[in-house]
Amino acid sequence: MASIKGSRQRGIMLHLVLIVGLLLSVFPFYWAVIMSTHSSTEIFSYPPKLLPGSHFLENVRHLFDNVDFFGSMFNSLLVAGSVTVLVLFFDSLAAFVFAKFQFPGRRVLFALMMAIFMVPAQLQAIPQFVIMAKLGWIGSMTALIVPAAANAFGIFWMRQYMKSAIHDELLDASKLDGAGFLRQYWHVALPVVRPGLAFLGIFTFMGQWNDYAWPLIALTNPDNVTLQVALSQLNGVHGTTDYGMVMTGALLALVPLLIVFAIGAKQIIGDLGKGAIR
Repeated sequence: MASIKGSRQRGIMLHLVLIVGLLLSVFPFYWAVIMSTHSSTEIFSYPPKLLPGSHFLENVRHLFDNVDFFGSMFNSLLVAGSVTVLVLFFDSLAAFVFAKFQFPGRRVLFALMMAIFMVPAQLQAIPQFVIMAKLGWIGSMTALIVPAAANAFGIFWMRQYMKSAIHDELLDASKLDGAGFLRQYWHVALPVVRPGLAFLGIFTFMGQWNDYAWPLIALTNPDNVTLQVALSQLNGVHGTTDYGMVMTGALLALVPLLIVFAIGAKQIIGDLGKGAIR
């Protein structure tokens, strides 16, 4: 009885800790919703308002009047979606080669790739800008999409995932059936590693969607600015900052991320469940 009572108490304490962690995680999103429904004066009032206000539609109208919200959102969707598709293809293809094939210089190439992985992105900005300028891509979406089409993290992540998820016997069986390299990659490897691809897709899309520094440098054409750059222009509009409008823009910018995360998480959980049943 004492052991049962002790385990029950530990279970209750664990649930309380999880509930507190959940509340702490959800509160920033709740606070963003609250601030987007108030004016700047109400946001800085004391005591702070913890319930929704009545200025949301007004903040939305001011937001659309000051920036081309849907145009910049389309630009962000175009860049983030294109980069995600390219990263999933190139990184998984390179990772498949590193994980399951032996070739001369494999260890050297992988070590070189990991060394590149250690280089901060800020150090790459100047040489990357020079290359884009020489190619004539500055000011266009190409300057954002092409340099991000593959990355060292994605190759490393998928390589580690494929080494344990794809069994050599499966590849040997496909060879006996006459499958070539591309057929092995497309019909054997990709269906097995879909949870890893889903995580990489979420990670890549979120990174590109939230990227601010490189689009600010590369997009000299105002018509091609991404959403994060457009939202940054809300700070100091007309000499003052309307924080209700700013928070409304930030809140609306979260919607595509939540949709992508929900789709990707469902893919991860569903594929893991199928693997467990098998």
